[in-house]
Amino acid sequence: MIKTKREYSILNAQYIFDFGKDVSSTEMPTKLNNPFSDGVSQIARVAAEEFQHFISEESKLWKYDFDGQKGKMFGVLVIQKKDNSFGYLGTISGKLSRTESCNKFIPTVFDDSVGDYFINRGMTELSEISGQIKSATDPASIKSLKENSKNKSIALQRRLFQNYSFINLSGRKKNLLEIFRESSHASPPSGAGECTAPKLLHCAIEHGLKPIALAEFWWGNSDKKKERLHKSFYPACKDKCRPILEYMLEDQGLFESRNS
Repeated sequence: MIKTKREYSILNAQYIFDFGKDVSSTEMPTKLNNPFSDGVSQIARVAAEEFQHFISEESKLWKYDFDGQKGKMFGVLVIQKKDNSFGYLGTISGKLSRTESCNKFIPTVFDDSVGDYFINRGMTELSEISGQIKSATDPASIKSLKENSKNKSIALQRRLFQNYSFINLSGRKKNLLEIFRESSHASPPSGAGECTAPKLLHCAIEHGLKPIALAEFWWGNSDKKKERLHKSFYPACKDKCRPILEYMLEDQGLFESRNS
């Protein structure tokens, strides 16, 4: 997709981080690393370290307590700009609340204003039904309300997936239902498309930025199973991300080992 000079400059000013450290002597990978392997290149580590410093400062403005509450996954994508210089993009997995948003994070690919904010209206309807279930006393009414809630939830989820469209290296777009239908997963799980890797790569490809190196890391308090540690790097999740990333990157030798 061709972007105008003005559109590109806006992206550059808003989302692209320039390296604070001199990386001219740092070896640049010749191809994008496998998002599902444990290897993290040196340039990705530099970007992650700088992005972590940004998070530590920016998060002081948020109400979210990364020490007291569960931490979150963040990601960086080193990119080569159109002038051949290097920078990086950064984002969070999932979302922060509207009061804790950051205009430097690559946003979700889903535009919540589409369809006259259908997702907001749908969630409000489900919340109202939930309230009706709690106040109902007749078993038949409760059963009917629960069935109605289930059907509305399924329909809303499907419409949401239809409006999550990702672009691949050839410039073609497919929504999550189409992407997962062509994979062994058949249907997208809840939360598909909100992880860092798909969001970062979608932005880079859409704006003509060359992806160089990708890294994801955990920030904050460990999860309940202690499987995620502060500042530790982790590969992309396979259930939610693999079909999306293989579609976007067209799986043409860009991954060092497809089955790793």
